[in-house]
Formats: sequence, C-alpha cells, structure tokens
Amino acid sequence: MKEMVINGIRVRPGQSLNIEIAIARLPTHTLIDLPVFIRSSSTPGPTVLICGGVHGDEINGIVTVKRMLEENIFQPTKGTLIFIPLVNVYGFLSNSRTFPDGRDLNRSFPGNNKGSLASQIAQILTKEIIPQIDYGIDFHTGGRMLSNYPQIRVDFRDQKGLELAEAFGANFTVNSMHIDKSFRKEAFKNNKHLLVFEGGESMRLDDQVIQEGIAGTGRLLKYLEMINGDYPLNKTHKIEESRWVRAKVSGIFNASVSLGDEVRKGQMLAKISDPYGQVKVPIKASASGFVIGINNLPVVNAGDALVHIGKSQVKV
Repeated sequence: MKEMVINGIRVRPGQSLNIEIAIARLPTHTLIDLPVFIRSSSTPGPTVLICGGVHGDEINGIVTVKRMLEENIFQPTKGTLIFIPLVNVYGFLSNSRTFPDGRDLNRSFPGNNKGSLASQIAQILTKEIIPQIDYGIDFHTGGRMLSNYPQIRVDFRDQKGLELAEAFGANFTVNSMHIDKSFRKEAFKNNKHLLVFEGGESMRLDDQVIQEGIAGTGRLLKYLEMINGDYPLNKTHKIEESRWVRAKVSGIFNASVSLGDEVRKGQMLAKISDPYGQVKVPIKASASGFVIGINNLPVVNAGDALVHIGKSQVKV
C-alpha cells in the first residue's frame, strides 16, 4: 500500500488503525464522530472503501459492513481496506434517510465546510477519503416499504466500473447513470470507481441480502487479488434499462409476483382492490424482464410505484 494520511493521521503499510473524524456536536453538545477503520497489508495493492449508512435509515447496509468488521471476514494480503459502517450518524439517530434539515448527503457532494451538516460531511469524504481509494462499494437499500433484490448499480459507459460490477457478481447488474452531486459521481470525477449495492428495504434487516453483500465483496476483493480464500465467480444478469409499473388507481395492493421473478410482457403482476370487494383492477407487466424491486405497502395511491422491472441482457 502507499502511505496515506487521513484526518492528519499517517497510516503506514501493514498498519490497522481506527480513526475518528470529529464532525459536529448535537444540540446537547454531545460530540459526533465519523469512525473510519483501516486494515492494511504491507504488500502494495489497491485501496478499497467499503461503506454503509450514507442514508441513515438504510440499516441493512450498515449491518453488512459491521459484520465484515466484527467477524474479521476480510484480511487483505495485498493493499488496504477502509471500512466506514455508518456515514450518516444524524440520520441513524433519527431513523431518517436525511439530516435534521432534510438534506440528502448523497445529493450534497463535493460539499462545503461552511455549508449544511450534509455538505460538511460530504466534504470530509471528498477531501479525506476519495483521494485515498482506488475503488469502493457503497451499501444501500430500497426506501420505506420498497424492497430491492440484491443488485449492483453502475454506469455501463464506465468500462472499469462495469468490470468490477461483473466481478462482484450480484444477482443483477443495473445500468444506472451517475447522479449529480452523488458520492458515486464525485468519486468518478476523481477517476475512482464506486459501486452502489442495493438490497432489501430501509429500517429492515434481511440476512439473505447481508450474506449476498458479503459474498459479492469477497468475489470482488478476490478478483483484485487482495484476499485469499475461495470465492467462485457468480453469473449476473445485466439490466440495460428498468421501469417501475405504477398504480392506475388507489386501493389495496396485492402482488402476485416476488423479487427476482422473471416475468413476461402482459403477465399479471398484482391486483388493486377497494376495501369493500367491489373493484378489482389488474396490474400487468409493461415489458418482459425481472422483478428487481417491489412495493411492500398494502395501501397505495394512484401513481405509486409498485413493481420495478429490469430488462435483462444475456448473463455474463
């Protein structure tokens, strides 16, 4: 590894350090830190960031990174791993996606040290973390009552990012353009490649999704020749484009498909009924593909996103 400096602390090859970056204080004057865990090898190699909790209510991603740390799953024989299990401490404390002022950290990059709390933390990541890394995995979930099947999101125009996504081997690799002011786009602007993992829903733990996230991380690190162990490659469906099927009417939503199912155009996906059993409206697939996301909310309004269908290319 190359020698790095984070928050003024020098990290030398072969060192394992825990660094706490002071952020701000709560109204109670309790200090809030951003804990950063570094595990390095004395042998040169890539530096990979593994982080969760950019959105504070996406607990599944936080636990995925936490489990890697507490069970000491990955010990690099080459290069360096930087773990940040919880990026958005404020959102975590309030069970919220955002900060107390409603700002989204993932729309606040590159940040400003005189800006909002979200902007200040974005700048810490931009100045202290992004320059140190080569690659990264940012763990996310779906929203409230919106569950995602395990998937990696990457811009297919980014050839290196796509190569890394295929090595990760999630069930699905979804074409997703870089979003302005996002963590992923800021990393890309600095010639760093950050994969976004999506799985499960916010405020819920899903052990299968956690295991998928850990297994994919192992496959990627093995591909980068950073760890030992047996992590066989996993085939992934490449999703070139995707679209949500939305509710035509309001009512009680009852899905007849599950996450990961393959569906055909025109296939029945769900029914929406009124509370009295007088109305039943069928919801059909607008295209053939796979169910990569689904709404778990039983009561929906017209226009609500119901079933996310990804059009698949051949397996990689």
